[in-house]
This record gives sequence, C-alpha cells and structure tokens, in this order.
Amino acid sequence: MARTFKPIPIPKGVNVEAKDAKFIAKSPLGTLELAIDTNLKLNVSNNALSIEKIGEVKPATFGTTRALIINMLKGVSKGYEKILEVRGMGFRAQKTKDGVQLLVGYSHPINIAPPKGITFELKNIPNPEDPKTQITEIIVKGIDKQLVGATAAQIRRISPPDVYHGKGIRYQGEYVRKKAGKRAIVAQT
Repeated sequence: MARTFKPIPIPKGVNVEAKDAKFIAKSPLGTLELAIDTNLKLNVSNNALSIEKIGEVKPATFGTTRALIINMLKGVSKGYEKILEVRGMGFRAQKTKDGVQLLVGYSHPINIAPPKGITFELKNIPNPEDPKTQITEIIVKGIDKQLVGATAAQIRRISPPDVYHGKGIRYQGEYVRKKAGKRAIVAQT
C-alpha cells in the first residue's frame, strides 16, 4: 500500500539526491546526509520532494524523517544560528585563532574550539539593565541544526545563569527568574 504525503519544496540553489536509503542535500554552504528507513521511498520532481510509504512504517518514523529533511534543506540553503549572551561583571568572551576564550569566574580561561562545520562570531552590545556593563554575544553558526544547538548548549553549560545575580551564559531572550537572597528574606520579616 503506497501512500504519499504533502511534498516538500526544494529551495533554489540546493541539489538533492535520494538513493540507496540515503538522502543528500548539497549547496554552496555545505553538504548534509541522512540515512532513510528502507520502507520509505523519496521521489524528486518539479523542485519538490515527496516521501512515500512502501511498507510498514511507524507514524513517528515517517514524521521524524520528514522533519529532518525539512531541517536539512533549510540548513543548506540559509543556515542556522544560536545566540548566547555572556553577562556579569568581569565575565567576557574573546575570539582566538582556534575558537573562543571564556573568562567566566573560574581561576583559568576556558578555550572552546568549534566542531567541524561550526563557526563562532562575537559582538559586544550595551546592557539594557545596567548601562555600565556590556553583554558579549557569541553567535554559533552552521548548517546542521542539531550540531548548532548541541554546541550552544555545551557553551552554556560552562557557566549557566546564576539565579541570585543573573550572571553567566544564557540564550538570547532567555528569562532568568531571580531568587531573593537570605538578607532580603530576613529584612521582610
């Protein structure tokens, strides 16, 4: 029982290839590959890609494969980025020839080298909460959505935001709910 679903449009400048249970997307930005379940068949025609079930496939497998292909096509056509903010007095990041060096409250600087396919950009912006300080933004860029997210999470894990002062590394737009300290609680009673 063959069943096809809504076709996926292929962006301009992206070459796709589907053969031998493998899907390959190429563009000037790079190349990504995905292993496909043998019970799924990919058909490329008229700048669109359709997925067809040719055997028993779990609905989750079909949906996940479709989402991964959409993410791959977006990645090789536009790319992905995650923005991290380094906040706190004395907390900073600087670009090195190998990657990024973080000074985030440890007795030593932490050096991070980007994995293959990932680039780092740094930018200083004024802090809207405290005009005396600046926020350093680390922009993690790449074509693989999963690798960009994993790299950003790895950097954030080095110094997650402090719940008492708000300093540390956080995602752009992430809200950190601050706790009242012991003195603030004693003063209220």
